[in-house]
Amino acid sequence: MTENGRPLVVSVVVADGLIGAFGVGVCAEVFGYDRRHMGLPRFDFGLVSETPGVLRTDTGIPITVEHGLERLARSDIISITAWELFDSVPSPALLDAVRTAHARGATIVSHCTGAFVLAAAGLLDGKRVTTHWKWAGELAARFPAVQVDPSVLYVDNGQVLTGAGTAAGVDTLLYLVRREWGAAAANALAREMVVPPHRDGGQAQFIDAPVAECQDDLLGAVLDWAGGHLGDDITVETLARRALMSPRSFARRFKATTGTTPHAWLLGRRLAAAEALLEETDAAVEEIARLVGFGTAAGLREQFTRRRGVSPRAYRQTFRAASAEGTMPVQLDGHRAGRVGETISTGGMGRDQTLVEAQLGQPA
Repeated sequence: MTENGRPLVVSVVVADGLIGAFGVGVCAEVFGYDRRHMGLPRFDFGLVSETPGVLRTDTGIPITVEHGLERLARSDIISITAWELFDSVPSPALLDAVRTAHARGATIVSHCTGAFVLAAAGLLDGKRVTTHWKWAGELAARFPAVQVDPSVLYVDNGQVLTGAGTAAGVDTLLYLVRREWGAAAANALAREMVVPPHRDGGQAQFIDAPVAECQDDLLGAVLDWAGGHLGDDITVETLARRALMSPRSFARRFKATTGTTPHAWLLGRRLAAAEALLEETDAAVEEIARLVGFGTAAGLREQFTRRRGVSPRAYRQTFRAASAEGTMPVQLDGHRAGRVGETISTGGMGRDQTLVEAQLGQPA
């Protein structure tokens, strides 16, 4: 709830025949349930349309929309789902309502081609944004003032977030939850949704488990040991000996089983362990670096900044603040001067540069 006791108002803007069914479903999954036991606030979730009533999704499924555009005037979070027909220009009334909500301070998220609506409202001018890769060229051509990047899952410009196509809507909203209410809430929600806290890869983003779990019993035992000895000097030879294999055979079996290399796996586990210590303890960066196997604070800072996009100190400031107070933040004010904004600038990365690359090719 907000400081005055009311729930955070979340509104999904839809239009007849243009409603992105998947985007609506993702928003409802994240904001439509009472998840206060996970550290999230209470949400007032609803669909908004210029003409309320029974509308149809892009796949023809009828849904009932109860709220008109006036709800946007009191919304804390506004989501624009996929705008499937590009010859259907957003109405002046919708664009004015979105601009007014933005000026008031609402957080606005576009899913897939919903970015076209935000661009038409002028909210993306001069900003780096994303949309479905298939329509990135069209967005750039129609709105030359917008910097379109089709190779990322989402872009955070603070008050405005743009997500890529389809499944990237999950990534975008989990990121928003993590940004506003912390890693623990985002990870708990991801487990509830049976999705990873963040998709695997080299993204400059906070992730909970950067590699898949090992399903091979022999390798699993070895990796369990490695996970408990991250501070040791662990090499491929060390792991191979424990698996009673040659280093070459071990590396080949490891890759076939986990889909990654021993080095990448170990780096991911060390970074995850460093994140946990930064969130949950007051240990100095130097001590954390020693405990998780980076050796020196400089080594930890280099890898952490390269892989997460922010420094260890900035990460701690972001995700320790709420737990130190004993409550999760309820106001969506990360884009304003304050805790989250300062964290990103400390890490040397502007909000408009917080990009997440897709692991393989174009984002879904």
